[in-house]
Amino acid sequence: MDHRIAFLFSGQGDQHPGMGQELARKYPAAASVFSLCDTIRPGTSMQCFQGTEEELKETKNTQPCLFAVELAAAESLCHKGIRPHAVAGFSLGEVVAAVSAGIFDLETGFRLVCKRGELMQQEAEKYDARMAVALKLSAEQVETICEKLTDLYPVNYNCPGQITVSGLAAPMADFSAEVRAQGGRVIPLKVGGAFHSPFMRAAADAFAGELGSVPAKEGKIPLYSNMTARPYTEDVAGLMSRQISSPIQWEKLIRNMIAEGIDTFIEIGPGDTLTNMMKRIDPGVRACTVTEYLAEVEGC
Repeated sequence: MDHRIAFLFSGQGDQHPGMGQELARKYPAAASVFSLCDTIRPGTSMQCFQGTEEELKETKNTQPCLFAVELAAAESLCHKGIRPHAVAGFSLGEVVAAVSAGIFDLETGFRLVCKRGELMQQEAEKYDARMAVALKLSAEQVETICEKLTDLYPVNYNCPGQITVSGLAAPMADFSAEVRAQGGRVIPLKVGGAFHSPFMRAAADAFAGELGSVPAKEGKIPLYSNMTARPYTEDVAGLMSRQISSPIQWEKLIRNMIAEGIDTFIEIGPGDTLTNMMKRIDPGVRACTVTEYLAEVEGC
């Protein structure tokens, strides 16, 4: 039986010092990606391989570094003949996915993600803001709690029992207390801003201008949108920019991919966050990390 494969490109939060170094050492296709990224943004590969946790946590660094690692991993898979039938990316991962789908070339995609990181960093520095994941509560419960507070929004609908909220730091303590009172718990995220909330509207507007100035080709395979949970058909600039200040409909997106016949999901990134989400969305389909998949292929 031929499996229908999707590449899922991860977002911020899974970055860590040393990421991508083994890929670059082991796979020429990965090394080529890092080399090209270094010509556009000197020092990117060394930031991935040797940067500190604090350095990598800065959005202006996180996004280009994750782009390089993720595309390096995807190219390593493709070089071995493993190609996806569809792609999606969580937040910044959507830009990497657009390159994988053929909508942007590597250079264009990398320049875009560098600008995206800078714009979001600029907005993040204007506010004392946070993001956190609420666990064990329904989306409706989290929405109700946020409605009672000010400057706090449900933004990432990850999987059953896992909703990310974003907003100012001040109401986070009250939010956490209410979540605990309802039997849930809260985990702070390793990001430095209120992403996917109204606090990012200026960054979204500016990024729309950047996207509008570069050519976007018709994708070779479906790219699923964070905002609509459906494949892109048009308005790449509009959808890809607005997701910066809008909720991510990840669970719906994955369920739509499964409904279209995707049965194997490979997380492209330095961690396993999306793989763990997949197991909660539908344990009946296969989900694994790129490291696991490469090890399996090489063991054949």
